[in-house]
Amino acid sequence: MTPPDVDASLVRAHHEEWARIVAGLARRYGDLDLAEDATAEAFAVAVQRWPDDGIPPNPGGWLMTTANRKALDRLRRESQRDVKHLAAQHLVDDAPPEPVGPVEDDRLRLIFVCCHPALSMQARVALTLRLLGGLTVAEIAHAFLVPETTLAQRITRAKGKIKAASIPYAVPAATDVAERLTGVLAVVYLVFNEGYLASGGDEAVRTPLCDEAIRLGRLLHELLPDDGEVTGLLALMLLTDARRNARVSRTGELITLDEQDRGGWDRGLIAEGHALVRERLAAVAAGGPAPGRYQLLAAINAVHTDAPTARDTDWSQILALYDRMALIDPSPIVRLNRAVAVTELDGPLVGLAEIDRLTDALDGYHAFHAARADVLRRLGRSGDARAAYDRAIAFAGNPAERAYLTRRRDQLAL
Repeated sequence: MTPPDVDASLVRAHHEEWARIVAGLARRYGDLDLAEDATAEAFAVAVQRWPDDGIPPNPGGWLMTTANRKALDRLRRESQRDVKHLAAQHLVDDAPPEPVGPVEDDRLRLIFVCCHPALSMQARVALTLRLLGGLTVAEIAHAFLVPETTLAQRITRAKGKIKAASIPYAVPAATDVAERLTGVLAVVYLVFNEGYLASGGDEAVRTPLCDEAIRLGRLLHELLPDDGEVTGLLALMLLTDARRNARVSRTGELITLDEQDRGGWDRGLIAEGHALVRERLAAVAAGGPAPGRYQLLAAINAVHTDAPTARDTDWSQILALYDRMALIDPSPIVRLNRAVAVTELDGPLVGLAEIDRLTDALDGYHAFHAARADVLRRLGRSGDARAAYDRAIAFAGNPAERAYLTRRRDQLAL
């Protein structure tokens, strides 16, 4: 049996070093398969040797050196006397361990490679979780409810496309960073949302995906601490995830924000999220760029988590923030969320008019029908509310959400 301290060190090393090692090898050899396989082999060796040899004083350096040797061994075995092999000749088996410290450039390069716009969003998510998160193919496939073979093929095709298109292992030019970073943040937020409110399957919440998205958000914030949207996304995820333990009942039913036990919220995550929001507010006040989508969403969540009770929520501030959101993202979903704030401020009749304007755009979206059902219920229009709940239930993929909507529907007067 592996000693507990060794197990803990292996887990910690996997969390802290996987992305660093894969990124470093990918830069050095220009081959994602080689980088991933050599890193996995290095960890396999650690599992075998650390229990007997002890934990090395520099676990990251030990793993990097071992992964380098595994990569070179593979190149030699395959007799690949090409540019990659020649470029690697200066590395010898007795090379000293590489220093362990922030290698931001390598990890940032790998993030931009995994989230390259030439790849489909599904491929970007899969590659990011595999190469930067270190999740197994089986874990990613389970999280997104796809067959393991399908997920493996998706990753293989994405790697092949990167190789065929000669996508460089480099941070994009300054003129392209903003556009490319938007795609990176979208991938991380998609992973978080799929964990926080799973779109299908039997699980209401997929905690590993939430945790992984936040870990990636922290990594991005470490690499790009002055980027407002990076900070905003991390704050948004922290403030949202702080409510995780209070949002599903013991019977598996969703508990809406206004009904949650706020004593169950994670105050540490809330404090951290609020500090990041204040940091961005100070930057904007000092003449920095206007806040983007993630910063505004984080500010909205800061208002919600600042209220001691649902009744104390400052809906006027939330509406003002959604008004700003609509200027940069006038999507139907933003307008729906704005309509919910209007309902709280101006009453259900005004809110219903705002919601009904979105029927054509959101008729297939469960949250639209759920919001409409709630407003109709407040207006006493039970028949119409029942029909709206039925539509919401039909489109909802999350079991906890379906349970909540079904109960609300069944409580309506006949």
